[in-house]
Amino acid sequence: MLERLNQAMEHIERHLDQDLDVAELARIAATSEHHLRRMFSALAGMPLSEYVRRRRLTLAGAEVLVGRETLLEIAVRCGYSSGEAFARAFRAMHGIGPGEARRTGAALNSQSRMAFRLTIEGSSSMRYRVVDKADFTVVGLKTRVPLVHAGPNQAIMDFVHGSDPQTLERLEKLSDQEPHGIVAVCDGMDPSRAEGTELDYYHGVITSAAPPEGTTTLPVPAGTWAVFTTSGPAPQAIQELWRDVFTEWFPSNPYRTRTGPEILRTRLSPEKTEADAELWLPVEPEHG
Repeated sequence: MLERLNQAMEHIERHLDQDLDVAELARIAATSEHHLRRMFSALAGMPLSEYVRRRRLTLAGAEVLVGRETLLEIAVRCGYSSGEAFARAFRAMHGIGPGEARRTGAALNSQSRMAFRLTIEGSSSMRYRVVDKADFTVVGLKTRVPLVHAGPNQAIMDFVHGSDPQTLERLEKLSDQEPHGIVAVCDGMDPSRAEGTELDYYHGVITSAAPPEGTTTLPVPAGTWAVFTTSGPAPQAIQELWRDVFTEWFPSNPYRTRTGPEILRTRLSPEKTEADAELWLPVEPEHG
């Protein structure tokens, strides 16, 4: 998987002056567009679209300083429809406008080329199982929150803290199938997975019971799920689980992510310093 992903990275470099077709990148990587975006975001720490934008603006910065072409010519080759749009993007990355950068020869920021490698430690194994699950329904409280790549999601924390405890108690009693108890469900993520794009967040249960008044439902079709478990210090153990799933498990196993909700069940110790967690990710065979 990583070898094919690196071939896709080479394709990006050769076509930075052209419109990039994500479907073509997925073909080179021998996977789906959804899994390519999900894998890249997890491995690189930024969405694929953001990486391409930053690489283009890195090369554009060098060309601005060289001064052989007009700023508009550079803007058009980088895919911007106007000099103004190019200037805004250039300033957002480099902290200075292209005109001023050319006049002053200012120091600019750079996005290095990326390549991915798998480091095998061999000292630990991941606990996982693959489950074929019939269609089910998430019942709970729903809100829209921004996607946060690193650190706590304050919008989710505020939503959960502001939820009615009695409603959550009633919901927990309705849980009648795996994963049991109150779960956190993220769905409807933007394909770019860009920081700040919005997603649907559900705080609820998996149940066949009728939804209580004031709650909402998310029907989930039948499919295959990879289920990962971990125990350890909170929140580090959960963050490390997410990291290990995408840096170790997916590159080493014949599965890829598919479109669907991502489900996390967490149980904290009374002191809230230790956590038992179970992560459910929708998957399909890599070459199914």
